[in-house]
Amino acid sequence: MRAVIDTSPIVAILSPSDNYHNDCVEALKLLTPPLLTTWAVLTEAHYLLRDHRQAINALFRCFKSGLFLLEEIPSKALGSIHEFMDKYSDLNPQIADVSIMYLAEERGISNIFTLDKRDFSVYRFSDKTAPIIIPK
Repeated sequence: MRAVIDTSPIVAILSPSDNYHNDCVEALKLLTPPLLTTWAVLTEAHYLLRDHRQAINALFRCFKSGLFLLEEIPSKALGSIHEFMDKYSDLNPQIADVSIMYLAEERGISNIFTLDKRDFSVYRFSDKTAPIIIPK
């Protein structure tokens, strides 16, 4: 099953002491690589893992091996991204979250691998459908 991956499962997968590590590793086994993501997610994950050199090295290995695939968000998408952020301003959406919603919509992927159920259960694609959140 194809999916777009958010920051939270990346950090959990690469951090064995994370409370969600096992759940995310198990969910990962159900997904078909590459898991698509964005520069905003990579930046956020790198920041959260900044004190863990081994985890940062593993993060880059995940991209080099093809487990994760970094996709560009074109500058022409900024209007759509801004509209999405404005629409959901009460949730104070982060650019990483909005970028993966944009990417999922553009690629026709409804599965979002995230631990952020609070926000992603509210977000909708332009056709008003909800993303499928993994793990459930």
